[in-house]
Amino acid sequence: MHPISKQLLHVIQDAAQAAKVGYTLLVEPHLKHGIDYTAKPYSDPMQSVVAAFHTSQMAVRVTEIIEETASTKTFRLERTDGEMPLFQAGQYVNLFVEIDGVKTSRPFTPSSRPGIGFLDLTVKRTPGGFVSSYLLDCARVGDHFETTGADGHFHTDEITDREELVFLAGGSGITPFMSILRDRFHHGWTKRIHLVYGCLVPEDVIFGAELDRMAEELGDAFRYSLVISDPPGGYTGLTGLLDGALIRRQVGAPSEAGTPGDRSYYVCGSRLMADFCRSELLQLGVPQHRIKLDLNGPPPDITKELGWPADVDGDTSLSLVVQGQGTFTVRAGEPLMNSLERVGIVTPARCRSGACGVCRVQVLSGEVFMPPGTAIRESDVEHGYIHSCVAYPITDLEIKVPG
Repeated sequence: MHPISKQLLHVIQDAAQAAKVGYTLLVEPHLKHGIDYTAKPYSDPMQSVVAAFHTSQMAVRVTEIIEETASTKTFRLERTDGEMPLFQAGQYVNLFVEIDGVKTSRPFTPSSRPGIGFLDLTVKRTPGGFVSSYLLDCARVGDHFETTGADGHFHTDEITDREELVFLAGGSGITPFMSILRDRFHHGWTKRIHLVYGCLVPEDVIFGAELDRMAEELGDAFRYSLVISDPPGGYTGLTGLLDGALIRRQVGAPSEAGTPGDRSYYVCGSRLMADFCRSELLQLGVPQHRIKLDLNGPPPDITKELGWPADVDGDTSLSLVVQGQGTFTVRAGEPLMNSLERVGIVTPARCRSGACGVCRVQVLSGEVFMPPGTAIRESDVEHGYIHSCVAYPITDLEIKVPG
């Protein structure tokens, strides 16, 4: 029997229902024939399921806007050109927008659970945020957008995860965890979950009332620890940063329940928060393979990243030649993708965090800097390809954009 997890089974069940075909026709052949979706006589139903998971792009409309906090809104989206595709809780979609003539996109993780016919994208205002400010200030019910289908590997796995899951969230990094928690709440709980959620002030807490209700109803199956880093006077809850000492106090030492890998750790927040938590977990003795990070966008200040050349200022102006499309002036401290979008050159994009590689372009001459840990293939490095969403020019540059 193909080692398919219970989690994937209920996702396929949702897909079968959405495709209006029998669950028995879809799941039992999969278990019998492995992952050969074209095996007869099941090819048509299985192709419907595959299509439900792998929509490349879709048109959506805003049907409701929910104010979560003073700085955060949830935009409920319904698809207008077909059925809403399924996804695994924790995955993201890439939302395309046009702002003052600039076509760009940003990845957002739905906070809604899969299989309910709509997507909730929860957006928090960030200082200087180009897209977040536009959505919060200008988007209205009835507005139309386009998004990609779901992508990404930041989701739980019944087979590889340990018996207890620790979720470390910072600010709007709560969104993938809400999708996972809502999905688990609907389908049932098979593992214990402890969410440690860090916010600057109590007013920044997103979904706080719902998280409190979940913790009260589920008891030991779900524990919720809210941590405020800049508490007001008289605040009596947990305070501080999500450092190793706090994690140890709230969750316990990694080896207390057995081996150092007895828990799986998921981390989502800003790059600074994610890198910090990862370092703290490693110092606690958590194995690297038990830590899964979801990075939100490029670094806030690339010049502070390890390896950035000391003689290059972030405001340095450089020449960019795009083969067949012209010569432009770009800034060293801005991601190459953003610079291209400003002059009307739009490259394919999904994660905008350096992970997926969809945005790759080829460097013909010159040098770029990419943050340590950028997930780029060796074959791409060999042929001069870079991930433009996290590539920063540090010399004059000539590139070739696909398409």
